[in-house]
Amino acid sequence: MSYFSKDEILASSRGWVGSFLNFLPGLGSGYLYQRRWKPYFLTIASTTAWFALGFFLQGDSEPSQREQIIGISGLFLISIFTVIEANLAFKKAINKTKTENEKILSSDKKGWFK
Repeated sequence: MSYFSKDEILASSRGWVGSFLNFLPGLGSGYLYQRRWKPYFLTIASTTAWFALGFFLQGDSEPSQREQIIGISGLFLISIFTVIEANLAFKKAINKTKTENEKILSSDKKGWFK
Protein backbone atom coordinates (compact mmCIF):
# COMPACT_ATOMS: atom_id res chain seq x y z
CA MET A 1 0.00 0.00 0.00
CA SER A 2 1.39 3.34 -1.02
CA TYR A 3 0.87 6.43 1.10
CA PHE A 4 0.39 9.86 -0.37
CA SER A 5 2.95 12.55 0.31
CA LYS A 6 2.00 15.85 1.91
CA ASP A 7 2.29 17.59 -1.44
CA GLU A 8 0.02 15.04 -3.14
CA ILE A 9 -2.62 15.49 -0.44
CA LEU A 10 -2.43 19.27 -0.73
CA ALA A 11 -2.50 19.14 -4.54
CA SER A 12 -5.56 16.89 -4.51
CA SER A 13 -7.55 19.49 -2.59
CA ARG A 14 -9.20 22.48 -4.22
CA GLY A 15 -7.20 25.65 -3.76
CA TRP A 16 -10.18 27.97 -3.77
CA VAL A 17 -11.95 25.96 -1.06
CA GLY A 18 -8.94 26.13 1.24
CA SER A 19 -8.59 29.86 0.62
CA PHE A 20 -12.30 30.51 1.12
CA LEU A 21 -12.37 28.55 4.38
CA ASN A 22 -9.38 30.51 5.62
CA PHE A 23 -11.05 33.81 4.79
CA LEU A 24 -14.65 33.30 5.85
CA PRO A 25 -14.29 32.32 9.49
CA GLY A 26 -10.77 33.75 9.65
CA LEU A 27 -9.58 31.00 11.97
CA GLY A 28 -7.58 28.88 9.54
CA SER A 29 -10.20 26.21 8.90
CA GLY A 30 -8.92 25.97 5.32
CA TYR A 31 -5.77 24.45 6.78
CA LEU A 32 -7.89 21.67 8.25
CA TYR A 33 -9.33 21.03 4.78
CA GLN A 34 -5.81 20.94 3.34
CA ARG A 35 -4.56 18.79 6.24
CA ARG A 36 -1.86 21.26 7.17
CA TRP A 37 -1.62 21.14 10.95
CA LYS A 38 1.29 23.46 11.75
CA PRO A 39 -0.15 26.48 9.91
CA TYR A 40 -3.54 25.77 11.48
CA PHE A 41 -2.18 25.80 15.02
CA LEU A 42 -0.08 28.89 14.27
CA THR A 43 -3.21 30.66 13.03
CA ILE A 44 -5.18 29.61 16.10
CA ALA A 45 -2.31 30.81 18.33
CA SER A 46 -2.12 34.18 16.55
CA THR A 47 -5.88 34.81 16.76
CA THR A 48 -5.89 33.77 20.41
CA ALA A 49 -2.97 36.11 21.09
CA TRP A 50 -4.81 38.91 19.25
CA PHE A 51 -7.94 38.37 21.38
CA ALA A 52 -5.88 38.16 24.59
CA LEU A 53 -3.97 41.34 23.72
CA GLY A 54 -7.23 43.19 23.11
CA PHE A 55 -8.72 41.80 26.31
CA PHE A 56 -5.79 42.83 28.50
CA LEU A 57 -5.36 46.25 26.88
CA GLN A 58 -9.07 46.95 27.24
CA GLY A 59 -9.13 46.37 30.97
CA ASP A 60 -12.49 46.80 32.69
CA SER A 61 -13.81 49.46 30.32
CA GLU A 62 -16.01 49.00 27.28
CA PRO A 63 -14.09 49.07 24.00
CA SER A 64 -14.56 52.21 21.96
CA GLN A 65 -15.57 52.09 18.33
CA ARG A 66 -11.96 52.76 17.31
CA GLU A 67 -10.73 49.83 19.40
CA GLN A 68 -13.40 47.57 17.91
CA ILE A 69 -12.32 48.53 14.39
CA ILE A 70 -8.68 47.83 15.30
CA GLY A 71 -9.65 44.40 16.64
CA ILE A 72 -11.70 43.46 13.59
CA SER A 73 -9.07 44.76 11.18
CA GLY A 74 -6.42 42.65 12.93
CA LEU A 75 -8.51 39.53 12.45
CA PHE A 76 -9.11 40.58 8.84
CA LEU A 77 -5.35 40.89 8.26
CA ILE A 78 -4.76 37.46 9.78
CA SER A 79 -7.39 35.94 7.49
CA ILE A 80 -5.99 37.70 4.39
CA PHE A 81 -2.51 36.45 5.25
CA THR A 82 -3.76 32.87 5.63
CA VAL A 83 -5.67 33.08 2.32
CA ILE A 84 -2.56 34.18 0.45
CA GLU A 85 -0.35 31.61 2.16
CA ALA A 86 -2.77 28.74 1.55
CA ASN A 87 -3.09 29.65 -2.12
CA LEU A 88 0.69 29.90 -2.58
CA ALA A 89 1.25 26.56 -0.84
CA PHE A 90 -1.40 24.95 -3.04
CA LYS A 91 0.22 26.27 -6.23
CA LYS A 92 3.65 25.14 -5.03
CA ALA A 93 2.32 21.64 -4.31
CA ILE A 94 0.65 21.46 -7.73
CA ASN A 95 3.89 22.41 -9.50
CA LYS A 96 5.92 19.97 -7.41
CA THR A 97 3.60 17.04 -8.08
CA LYS A 98 3.50 17.86 -11.80
CA THR A 99 7.28 17.76 -12.07
CA GLU A 100 7.46 14.54 -10.05
CA ASN A 101 4.81 12.92 -12.25
CA GLU A 102 6.63 14.04 -15.39
CA LYS A 103 9.86 12.52 -14.08
CA ILE A 104 8.08 9.24 -13.32
CA LEU A 105 6.44 9.14 -16.75
CA SER A 106 9.69 9.93 -18.57
CA SER A 107 11.63 7.27 -16.62
CA ASP A 108 8.99 4.57 -17.27
CA LYS A 109 9.58 4.54 -21.02
CA LYS A 110 11.10 1.28 -22.17
CA GLY A 111 12.38 0.17 -25.47
CA TRP A 112 14.72 1.51 -28.05
CA PHE A 113 13.27 5.01 -28.30
CA LYS A 114 13.55 6.49 -24.85
